Amino acid sequence: MAEELKKLTRRVQRVEGGKGVEGLNYKDLCIQPDVELLEDKNEQIRMKLFMQSLTGDTLSWYISQNLKKWANLVSMASDFMDRFRFNTENVPDVFYIQNLKKKPTETFREYATHWRSEAAKVRLPLEEEQINKFFVRAQDPQYYERLMVIENHKFSYIIKLGERIEEGIKSGMVTNFEVLQATNKALQS
Repeated sequence: MAEELKKLTRRVQRVEGGKGVEGLNYKDLCIQPDVELLEDKNEQIRMKLFMQSLTGDTLSWYISQNLKKWANLVSMASDFMDRFRFNTENVPDVFYIQNLKKKPTETFREYATHWRSEAAKVRLPLEEEQINKFFVRAQDPQYYERLMVIENHKFSYIIKLGERIEEGIKSGMVTNFEVLQATNKALQS
């Protein structure tokens, strides 16, 4: 048990740049011969590692909690799952990512990065070819007609061409169909 704890502590120190887990002292963990105490310290390490892995909304939730209410990792994990279980049940599907459109305030690169991170969450992971096809199909017409010819290339190529199209739209070299349609409707009414 003590040897496993030493290995775990060394791994944690490597991950954290040699600092160890904040609030836990390596010497205190390894010198104690009492197995119950070692198991308790092991539990503390797991709880610290769990806490240090949190970001965003989960970290905000953790900070607002009374830490004394958790006697062990199981009770903390149970509270965590009660609060955030919907994230595991509410994963994006293919329909969601096909309808994820670029916001007017986003650059093409920001949109592509956001879209790709959402596509990575789809259950039954998609193949690279499928991801590219779904991404191209999700585009507005001025992007779609130009990107469809390279949908079998790497995603990074699609992003680069999308950025060029975006620059062309901004400079007026590429026709923006949305503006054209809005102008057409305004002229008809």
